[in-house]
Amino acid sequence: MILKNGYVIAQWGDIKRVDMTFSVTKSFLSTTAGLALDKGLISSTQDKAGDYIWDGTFGGEHNSKITWKHLLQQNSAWSRELWGGKDWADRPPREGDIDDWKFEKPSEPGTFMEYNDVRANVLAYALTHVWRKPLPQVLKENVMDPIGASTTWRWHGYDHAWIEIDGINMKSVTGGGHSGAGMFISTEDMARFGLLFLNNGKWQEKQLISGKWIKEAITPSIPNINYGYMWWLNKKGDRHWEGLSENIYYAAGFGGNFIVIHKENDMVVVTRWLEPNKIGEFMSKLKGALD
Repeated sequence: MILKNGYVIAQWGDIKRVDMTFSVTKSFLSTTAGLALDKGLISSTQDKAGDYIWDGTFGGEHNSKITWKHLLQQNSAWSRELWGGKDWADRPPREGDIDDWKFEKPSEPGTFMEYNDVRANVLAYALTHVWRKPLPQVLKENVMDPIGASTTWRWHGYDHAWIEIDGINMKSVTGGGHSGAGMFISTEDMARFGLLFLNNGKWQEKQLISGKWIKEAITPSIPNINYGYMWWLNKKGDRHWEGLSENIYYAAGFGGNFIVIHKENDMVVVTRWLEPNKIGEFMSKLKGALD
């Protein structure tokens, strides 16, 4: 789907079909953190997560240094195990002995970005404790229902990822599609979500997400100029789309799942199952067509 100036100018395929969206889920997860900031449940992303979650998840000399900002920028280097997944298991090294590598001292939080689903799931776990309710419910009530999304999308956690809060069992969801969890959603609903961000968090006359949060979420991190708060940024780094605005930002997932926000052209682009390395070429062709 391609939306420009608030109108659908192109669409193809079954835009209502619900499908996995893999790590696009992370941008939805990041949004539940933004809502927590907007509502004062978290005072600042600079706060240490361990000041809010005191069950040992952020215990110890290393993990106690981790802030919400580190978790959102995927540079926390959180070191432990969650739901049977070890922090080193997400993307083991292609060379060397894994037993030597996995026991290395983790990087100092905030110094090295590592794309890691286990650590994204730690953020989801922590936010579930802060909200004291399941994150899909948070997203539904505060974003998806107000923007007119369908009732077909689902956000899954692992089968065994149950936690008890206030005497109620609830599922802790994931930030990606590993092991069959994550966000299952239609193209149309993804486009609505993208349009909300294009409009700086406002839907019709209601501010659903603060502009302050969106500005912070798309600010480049120090370890990786192309990454903000679980949104990819088209800055001149390793993931820059040549010839296209550096102000473009996007949610990205395996299989060519993208929600691209191009504010200068007042445009949202959603792709599904596009060859991942073709998205820059696709956006360039779209720019040429619009020019």
